[in-house]
Amino acid sequence: MKTYKIAITTGDLCGIGFEITKKALDFLSLNKSEVLVIGQKIDEKYDTIEVDTTVNGRFCYRSLEIAANLAKQGRIGAIVTAPVSKFALLQAGYNFSGQTEVLENFFNKKAEMLFIADDFRVVLLTRHLALKDIRLTSELICEKVKRVNSFLINYCKIAKPKIAFCALNPHAGENGMLGSEEKEIIIPAVKKLQHTGINVGEPKSADALFAGVGKRYLKGEKQDYDAIIACYHDQGLCPVKALAFDKAVNTSIGLDVIRTSPSCGTAYDIAGKGVADATGMVEAIKLAYKLNKT
Repeated sequence: MKTYKIAITTGDLCGIGFEITKKALDFLSLNKSEVLVIGQKIDEKYDTIEVDTTVNGRFCYRSLEIAANLAKQGRIGAIVTAPVSKFALLQAGYNFSGQTEVLENFFNKKAEMLFIADDFRVVLLTRHLALKDIRLTSELICEKVKRVNSFLINYCKIAKPKIAFCALNPHAGENGMLGSEEKEIIIPAVKKLQHTGINVGEPKSADALFAGVGKRYLKGEKQDYDAIIACYHDQGLCPVKALAFDKAVNTSIGLDVIRTSPSCGTAYDIAGKGVADATGMVEAIKLAYKLNKT
């Protein structure tokens, strides 16, 4: 039974996935025996499982299903996914808010979305939710911080990770004047985690926290924190994409296998024009190799 270091899905049929995958593989010149391509054939030198359907959402879903099944069989060490349209999945009858959720379903495990650009790492506490639907609980916070801490220890080889926590409300709630979630939910959860030996700090105002992170990142200086917990999608991804759009890699942790993906979208507007920047896909493939335990 042949095994591979990584499997790469070529992503959305109508997007830039095929183009950036080809450009990344051409740039990296990887050992062809270590790479499996799933979806569309990129190059004769790489083993490929072609997905036989012209329905975009079904193609995307089936590509992920094949990758997940191979990972569960121990035949691939990591999955790299090109971008997929959430709406295309929905149109094909798959009610998932993204590829992370599809993979959670296949592995029957919870995953976290961790964005990595060198030592700048941001974890989303909640993901694809309307702001009005965000409900923080102590259980949610403890579960996710423990998962992140474990990843930092086991995959990043950081003996005692230092984790920062973004407040949900402006100015960390201003002692309850601008919201009570910090006092009533986040701080008690953080104290529980601290009692278990996890080095996570009490919630800090997100604007001030990311201002410091941004200064260090732009100067190429080491970050003060090994990971930052953002309470909701845009709180974490606005600074990530403003500072490191090309380099940041969306990393799914907590599954049976590491999955990485560029932080760009399907970019329908430039698909097929040959102008897509493959930097994000290059970084996603490099990170998948780095975190690979096979």
